[in-house]
Amino acid sequence: MAIRTRFTELFGVEHPIAQGGMQWVGRAELVSAVAEAGALGFLTALTQPTPEALEAEIRRCREMTDKPFGVNLTILPAIKPPPYAEYRRAIIESGIKIVETAGYKPQEHVDDLKAHGVKIIHKCTAVRHALSAERMGVDAISIDGFECAGHPGEDDIPGLILIPAAADRVKVPMLASGGFGDGRGLVAALALGADGINMGTRFCATQEAPIHDNFKQQMVANDERATDLIFRTLHNTARVAKNAVSQQVVEIERRGGAKFEDVADLVKGVRGREGLESGDVDHGVWSAGMIQGLIHDVPTVRQLVDRIVAEAEQIIDERLARATGRLQALAAE
Repeated sequence: MAIRTRFTELFGVEHPIAQGGMQWVGRAELVSAVAEAGALGFLTALTQPTPEALEAEIRRCREMTDKPFGVNLTILPAIKPPPYAEYRRAIIESGIKIVETAGYKPQEHVDDLKAHGVKIIHKCTAVRHALSAERMGVDAISIDGFECAGHPGEDDIPGLILIPAAADRVKVPMLASGGFGDGRGLVAALALGADGINMGTRFCATQEAPIHDNFKQQMVANDERATDLIFRTLHNTARVAKNAVSQQVVEIERRGGAKFEDVADLVKGVRGREGLESGDVDHGVWSAGMIQGLIHDVPTVRQLVDRIVAEAEQIIDERLARATGRLQALAAE
């Protein structure tokens, strides 16, 4: 049984599973493996140091797969922002037809991408943001529950509430994100009104993910409590794996009155990237979600995707069918 949804139909993929953009991780090795497994993967534009490097990474990914994949473009306010328009131009001129946007005021990017025939999935953390993105003209929404890695927003609404709340109001196809990593999660997401799932942390713990194996094994060893919420007092909450550095940040914030400059050296991106490459899990902060508690191995991407789909089909065919049968029998009595 194939699981077909509005998401699979709109984006031309086999399975209702996406691998969202992840800084330092969303590179051709992983994205091409996701595509070959029948899911939808995204290169992370800002992982590449220049728009020209992004164009080269897109070409490299196309050498590894002829199946659909996209590019993530995350727009964040900054004193000296990256050249977003140039990255966007690189995406368009490379012929990419699927983009995952995230972050701050994407209207300019949405308008230009749509004018060039690009389908857009916008990632957000609140129903009001999803509705705003829908009005902007995006083709699909990825809604992030509080369980997610990275930035969960400031509302602290978990997926069990956020997903159906969004499904009640959002008309375009929707992915459920945050806390997904197995077939049970896929079936739950579909039952809550989503058209598929978006996974980040779970795809990091695969053989093809271009990070040091120490991080993958740490995710296997960690449980669902092994994350920290940093930047809470700065109103820019981020969920990261609990380690020596994240605990320092939490302690600095706990003292009160912390400014970003007080933690900047601890959390800077280059430090996190050095750790992912060297294997030192305590070198910097690194994103990981509560789904760590459900990660027990480091399979290939294809093994992971196939297993999730098989588990979901079994749950639908057997467990739910048995429950429905019992209900029918009770109704007949």
